[in-house]
Amino acid sequence: MADTIDDDPERDDDGRLRRAATYASVGVALTLIAAKLAAYLYTGSVSILSSLIDSSSDLLASIVTLLGVRVALRPPDRSHRYGHGKAEPLAALAQAAFVTGSAVFLTYEAINRLINPAPLQESSAGIAVMVFSIVLTVGLVAFQRRVIRRTGSMAIGADSLHYSGDLFMNLAVIAALVLTGMTGIPILDPIFALGIAAFLIVGAFHIAKGSLDTLMDREIPHGDRKRIREIVMAHPATRGMHDLRTRNAGITLFIELHLELDSELTLAQAHDITDEVERRLTEAFPQAEVIVHQEPFGLSDDRLDTRIAEAGRLRRGS
Repeated sequence: MADTIDDDPERDDDGRLRRAATYASVGVALTLIAAKLAAYLYTGSVSILSSLIDSSSDLLASIVTLLGVRVALRPPDRSHRYGHGKAEPLAALAQAAFVTGSAVFLTYEAINRLINPAPLQESSAGIAVMVFSIVLTVGLVAFQRRVIRRTGSMAIGADSLHYSGDLFMNLAVIAALVLTGMTGIPILDPIFALGIAAFLIVGAFHIAKGSLDTLMDREIPHGDRKRIREIVMAHPATRGMHDLRTRNAGITLFIELHLELDSELTLAQAHDITDEVERRLTEAFPQAEVIVHQEPFGLSDDRLDTRIAEAGRLRRGS
């Protein structure tokens, strides 16, 4: 299957969509940085500063995502026979670090403004910039979600989660500016900034968790594993299966299993049955590389399923 990756038009389309999403992300981040910097210099709002810091973090994260996606799309080579797909979760993990760093800096600035309150200048300009930010971000997130539905890209998914958080953050900044302007209470601005920092940290945690799950080869969800088993067992020649292992490498899902067949089958017959099972699995999971090992039904051998079950019993016993 790996030999045909470069000739697959669907994969080529997915690659183009991934690249387009990363370019759009970088372009939006650059535009928002320029607009928010001007608004912060004019108003002095720490909430706008928080949004400016986040957009700067967005730019760095988007560049990392762009590079990660470019590397992930490289075909397998002699040194990376499983491909380069894990560049995507690595990029997403870097995003989580950027987000966390910006949240820490924002928390410091907000606490300093609580201790030393400063009045805001004209807030209407800040509100106009935040509305502009919301419009751009909504367009970007809508495009990213289309790409994610099509490709399942983890790096773009993390980027989209980040920008989705920006939508809520921009709304919070507008609320801070409006309330501060109406009440004249300057500490409302840094209080909102602290809330935004907390939101960023929560988002970074979820991004990091998903990335680490992929890098640590966490199994795919139970429902998908059940679906794989149902597809394999639905073939009339299948007598059993065991040692199902799955892992997600960013842009490619790897499915490995042992297929139990009648021992009287010829090698050619077993090969044809295995090809049909692989075809059905690939139809159900288009981004998957399927590896099937054939075994005679009833063979008693050392199995991964048995070792995992025994390890679980030992843990419960201790």
